[in-house]
Amino acid sequence: MSDLQGTSVTWLGHATVLVQTAGGTNILIDPFMEQNPKFPKDYKLPEKLDLILATHGHSDHIADAVPTAKKYGAPVVGMYELVGWLTGKGVKDTVGMNYGGSYTLKDVTLTMTEARHSSGIEDDGKFVYGGEPAGFVITIKDGPVLYHAGDTSVFSDMQLIRELWKPTFGMLPIGGHFTMDPRGAALATKFLGLDTVLPLHWGTMPQLAGTPEQLEQELGDAKVKVLKLKPGESVG
Repeated sequence: MSDLQGTSVTWLGHATVLVQTAGGTNILIDPFMEQNPKFPKDYKLPEKLDLILATHGHSDHIADAVPTAKKYGAPVVGMYELVGWLTGKGVKDTVGMNYGGSYTLKDVTLTMTEARHSSGIEDDGKFVYGGEPAGFVITIKDGPVLYHAGDTSVFSDMQLIRELWKPTFGMLPIGGHFTMDPRGAALATKFLGLDTVLPLHWGTMPQLAGTPEQLEQELGDAKVKVLKLKPGESVG
């Protein structure tokens, strides 16, 4: 398993994750809480958030981005068109990016990576363009390199992520139907060179049928730790 070197990672159900670095930087990824059936209802976010990351515009990833950003005053980082839409909804602090770009705040450097998915935003009964979907490499100074894939299928260019940034801890969707399933996630794990995987985007609804146990089976003899956290539980 990856040595997180004082960083903690908390799964909050679906694709929502809280990363807290040893240096005290708090990062909330894909805020989906109020309508998330897997969000632990007694869980309280920390008093301070430093960054909010949005991988793409689907409601099960940004439903709570606007109220959370307004409450905490934290910048929302995402694809340029997506954060432009959030600005129009009253979010004052945003960082628009695109593939290959990086942004540094305190002890964290974020790099936006490709994802294979879609990113339409539901807005008053219509879908509006939200830019391309994305993942994030999270490089923590004097700490680990994490990768949140967002919603995606497996794609061979994940090997470039491995070559360029060398993440060891990956947060990968496994549910299937809308994203890759455990078989695809096992190949993604190989492409990325991960030694620890936190499965995401599974069990929230009947279509998302992939399980961590199936991912373990697909990985076979590979020396990879598959985390089996319950929503609200942390590692590190």
